[in-house]
Amino acid sequence: MTKILLSLHVIAVIIAIGPVTVAASRFAPAVRHIVAAADGVRETPSLSTLHRICRVYAAVGVAVPVLGIGTADSMGILTQAWIAVSIALTVVAAAVLGLAVLPGQAKILADLTAGTIPAEPALSKAVGRVAAYTGLFNILWVAVTVLMIVRPGSTTGA
Repeated sequence: MTKILLSLHVIAVIIAIGPVTVAASRFAPAVRHIVAAADGVRETPSLSTLHRICRVYAAVGVAVPVLGIGTADSMGILTQAWIAVSIALTVVAAAVLGLAVLPGQAKILADLTAGTIPAEPALSKAVGRVAAYTGLFNILWVAVTVLMIVRPGSTTGA
């Protein structure tokens, strides 16, 4: 059962977290490209798609910690420190995504779609914030991935 849970956990990470990471990372550059368009036309379908990918795959991503906790429990390592740190970092990553990245993207998208584009400094600041939070989200997942591979103090023999 452990091998099945571990396989599902890794598959969930690849399928759910990968697309969120890529789509969220492409959002800020896409906004900058649209705003820089010389014709002034605000085409937002690509932004809508990137935001929708982030939202949908974030919801699917709930499977990652659920399967991870199930895997750790079946391996009898749920109480190890590196698992606790990984869980904490995952919670922080989810909070960054749910409380900063997704709402920031939604606000920028709403402003661009409605034509109520904030002044350049305000828009630039909002895009910069989303980019920074996205970077933090990505770094947190890198840290979790490293912990999953290195497993400091693990007694699993790896």
